[in-house]
This record gives sequence, structure tokens and C-alpha cells, in this order.
Amino acid sequence: MDREIPKEEIKKRRKKRIIRAAAIVLIIFTCFIGVEKWLGQSVNRADLTFSTVDRGTIEVSVNASGKVVPIFEEIINSPINSRIIETYKKSGDAVDAGTPILKLDLQSAETDYKKGQDDEQMRISKLQQLKVDQNTKLTDLAMQIRVAQMKLNRMKVEMHSERYLDSIGASTRDNVHQKEMNYNVARIELEQQKKQLINERLSSAAEYKVQKLDLDMFIKSLGEIKRTLEDAKIRAPRKAILTYINNQIGSQITQGEQVAVVSDLSHFKITGEIADSYGDKISVGGKAIVKIGGKTINGTISSVTPLSKNGVINFTVQLKDDHNSVLRSGLNTDIYVINSVKSDVMRIANSAYYTGPGTYSLFVANSNGEIVKRKVKLGEAGFDYVEVLSGLKPGDKVVVSDMNDYKDKNKLKLKN
Repeated sequence: MDREIPKEEIKKRRKKRIIRAAAIVLIIFTCFIGVEKWLGQSVNRADLTFSTVDRGTIEVSVNASGKVVPIFEEIINSPINSRIIETYKKSGDAVDAGTPILKLDLQSAETDYKKGQDDEQMRISKLQQLKVDQNTKLTDLAMQIRVAQMKLNRMKVEMHSERYLDSIGASTRDNVHQKEMNYNVARIELEQQKKQLINERLSSAAEYKVQKLDLDMFIKSLGEIKRTLEDAKIRAPRKAILTYINNQIGSQITQGEQVAVVSDLSHFKITGEIADSYGDKISVGGKAIVKIGGKTINGTISSVTPLSKNGVINFTVQLKDDHNSVLRSGLNTDIYVINSVKSDVMRIANSAYYTGPGTYSLFVANSNGEIVKRKVKLGEAGFDYVEVLSGLKPGDKVVVSDMNDYKDKNKLKLKN
């Protein structure tokens, strides 16, 4: 027969189990703290990146941001108000120069052009008629002058004859005076006709010139309309890739509205922007290094905007290898603009730790298999190196990888 366990015994056994569990928890916690402390004071050497201090040249640079864009990109705008009635290509298609891209409704514009051609012919006819009328008028005046000249010559003979008759007593002084008066009047009238002919020629020439200029201006405007019609037949301006097309058939478009974009996706350039406080450090012809991922490409600054906008100066970098396989339109890049060169200075590798000239706390390896935090003063930097002003000496091995997880440590053991 089973015997009932006393209550005191049950309490005693329960107490032992609680004490045993608490001891196990305490041991686990103590081990955890110990392991954490041990791990916090050491680091794997393979997880760190070291740079050895040496002396050499630094190409001092300032950082800028950029974007990869096609070296050639042209936006095609509609030259007229119209609507799209047909598309021949789609985005991504390769096109040659002159390849039709889309068709606009040109019926109204073509009608206006034909009316302009009719108006041109009418204006040409009017100008020709004006020339004929002017020539006729000038010819009539010239004939009148010839007749007047002949009459004047006849009057001159009559005047001399009358004078001779008067000298032999066969005429009177009054007759001589009359002949002289008639001759003088005719001479004045002839001079007046000659002046009238000169003035008429000048007036006709001026009138014809005005009418001819008006015709020439009209022909030029008609030529502009013709060119607009040709432009409205939307074609590729050169061999490229069609990167955008408005393919909404029947949609209304306004004059100047974008309908397509063609780009040369085999060659690229970089458009960059930099704070205007660095405006004196960037100039056309300056050297630049473009970083895309882990790849770097050398380039030259080809243009700089003369004005700052919203505190930013825009510039363009012409790449030495503008068809590199890493280049993709729209990719963001880092640009290092070289503005000076320093020779024979202490330096260490540039990395994410560097944020500008100043004092840094960097870990330096010692002979005891440890890395020890040290105050280091750094100066200007280039793409590859940072200038060391004090706190290090040639031969020192400095950790240049991210050490934020150990920022509260002054010394760490290195584990191989």
C-alpha cells in the first residue's frame, strides 16, 4: 500500500528544483557575458582592410555626383498643331538617318502651303506687270524728250534765220524776240522733261525694289512653311536608338510638343553637379575620375555652366572610354574632380572612413598582434589616397575598413 508523501518533503523537493534551475540560468548567463566580452575584444584579421603608410603623390580632388547620359540625345518636337495618325517604330528600335518614325495629319498644313504657292505666282505676275508698266512709262517719257529735242533744234534754226533776216532788213525786231522767246520756253520744257525722266526712273526703281523685297520675303516664309511640312514628316535625324515615341494614335499634339527621342546608346558622357562653394576648383579641361560600382573611368571636363542654380554648378565630363560596358544610361556615379597635385607627402588609402580634412581615431596594428586606436590628423584627399599630416609614420599599418562596431574600444586582439 502506497504511503502519502509528507507536505514538508514535497516543499523541500520543489525548493531544490528551483535552486537547480536558477543555478543553470546563472551559469548560462555568465558564459554568455564572458563570450560576448571575449568577442568584443578581438577581431578577425581577414575581416579588416589595412593600408600601409607611405610617401608619394596625391591628386587632390573634390567629390561630385553625376549621371550617365548618351553622348548624343535629340528630342523631336512636333513643328505644327496636328494629330498622330500612324506610328512606324516602337521604343528600343534602331533607326537610321531619315527613317520614318511616325506620321502626322498634314492635310490642313498642305492646303495652306498650296494656297501660298498660288499667292506666290500672283505676286510674281504683279511684279512682272509693274516692270512692264514702268518700262512703258519711261519709254514714253524718253520719246517725248526726243520729240521735244527735235522741236528745240528746229526752233533754234528758226531763231538764227530770223536774226539773219533782221540783219538784212527782211524782218523786224519783234519777230526775232518772239523766236528767241519760243526757243527759251522749249529749252526749259525739255530740261523739265529730262528731270522728270530721271525722277521717274528713281521712283520706279524704288517701287520695284519694295515690291521685289516683299516677294522675296513671301518666298522665304513659304520656304519656311515647306520646311515645316518636311519636318512634320517625323524622321530620325541620325543613326541611333529610339528611346521614346508617342504612340497614342489619334491624340492631338501642339506645336513644340515632344513626340520622340533618339539616343546614341553606344557612347556616353557624364553630367555632374557640384556645390558652388567648389566653383573655383572646377574648370574646362580639368581631369576627372568617374566611379561606377567598382569600376573607374578617366575623363576630362568639357563644359561648366557659368551660373549657379540652387547652390549647384552643373558640368559635363567627356569620358576617355565612352563605350565601356559598365556604362548604362541613367546610372548614378561618383565623380572625383582633380584640382591640384601634392608630391612627396605621407598617405594612406582612401576609403569610406574619410569625410574631409580633420582629426580621426584610427586603429593601427602593433607588434603584439593587436590594433590600437590612435588620433590621426588627415588633410586633403584624392580618389586613391588621403594625406596624413600627423599621428602616423611610414610603415604603419592602418585599418581603413568600417570600424563603427568597435568605436567604443581602444584596443582589439587580431585573430588569424
